[in-house]
Amino acid sequence: MKRNKTRTFLTILGIVIGIAAVVAVMSAGQGIKGFVLKEIEMYGNDTIQTEIKVPSTGRNSTDNAAALATGVEVTTLTLEDEQAIRKLPNIKNTYAGMTGQQLVSYGSEKKQAILYGVGPHFMDIDKTKLAAGRFFTEEEDRSLVNVVVLGPKIKDKLFGPGNDFLERWVKVGRQKFMVIGVMESRGASFGFDMDEMIYVPIQTLQKKIMGVDHVMYILSQVADPKLTDQTASEITDLLRERHNITDPTRDDFAVTPMTEAISMINTIFLGISLLLVAVAGISLVVGGVGIMNIMYVSVLERTYEIGLRKAIGAKRKDILSQFMWEAIFMTLIGAVVGVMLGVGISYLVSVVANSQGFAWQFVILPSSLILACGVATAIGIIFGVFPARTASKMDAVEALRYNK
Repeated sequence: MKRNKTRTFLTILGIVIGIAAVVAVMSAGQGIKGFVLKEIEMYGNDTIQTEIKVPSTGRNSTDNAAALATGVEVTTLTLEDEQAIRKLPNIKNTYAGMTGQQLVSYGSEKKQAILYGVGPHFMDIDKTKLAAGRFFTEEEDRSLVNVVVLGPKIKDKLFGPGNDFLERWVKVGRQKFMVIGVMESRGASFGFDMDEMIYVPIQTLQKKIMGVDHVMYILSQVADPKLTDQTASEITDLLRERHNITDPTRDDFAVTPMTEAISMINTIFLGISLLLVAVAGISLVVGGVGIMNIMYVSVLERTYEIGLRKAIGAKRKDILSQFMWEAIFMTLIGAVVGVMLGVGISYLVSVVANSQGFAWQFVILPSSLILACGVATAIGIIFGVFPARTASKMDAVEALRYNK
């Protein structure tokens, strides 16, 4: 190994890349999973989301997502549906929501912002807190009052870092709205920076800004989480009756308990992690093949040495163990360096993600380290045994004659 440093380095490099990929991929999978689950848990494990869906498409299908993304409007979910859901026996609270976009300005400061229309009970369900001021009331929502609550980033953009912003008037489109509060920082959520959103009473957004009567989703909080699935079925039956739907395949809505969403995400990420680990494992196999080739070359170069050892009494198992341990040693060096590189890459990814506003946790699973080192050892044994057996089976006389 010392005589052939470049060859040894290139042999170990394949293992290093494979091990680093396994560690980094498993860490990234856990980071993404933790981020998504944290976003869902912001709404609570005791909630049920009812959202619009294009009829004749699956709830989680690409057809539904593509149709909604390309501008297909489903206008059948309404505030009246929310009020009907609120009356179900296990429903503790509800609010409806939808989004819009408008140019918002204060003085010379202007910004294109996402308007987040929600019901007055939003703060009773959502985990977000107010940093200053207050949230709008049910009476203000019903009376279509022009009030807004700002996300912290857009507050800083319009008013600067000071605290003189409450009861100031900002222009949303062509209308003036009074600022009554500002939210605590929440960061990015499912691709949206919540700190740059403007919270508006949903009926004000519907009637005075967007000119619509429908909503995008309804979030319901249950009183008894043990009855979540039963309550989800009751919501489904209620909306089918209200929307005159007799064929379940024609549902224009989708009802998803958050517990089901969490279970679905766990399943999805398990599958993704296994797939990515399998892909990363290919590089380990390639590295193993490289070790096997190098070991065959090493056996050929050291034929005289093998013959000499056998001539002075070395047994087959001595030759076998010599070359086996050489292969295992190289893979273990690759594993150690690969683990260090994988941990470094994982940490760098978490730092970059957090700098972009994502609540990304740096997670290294002990199982990933055990798996990486175990696989490396197995590769050393599997791909080292064939050259080692070839070396151990050599005849001493023939081996000595080969190098003379």
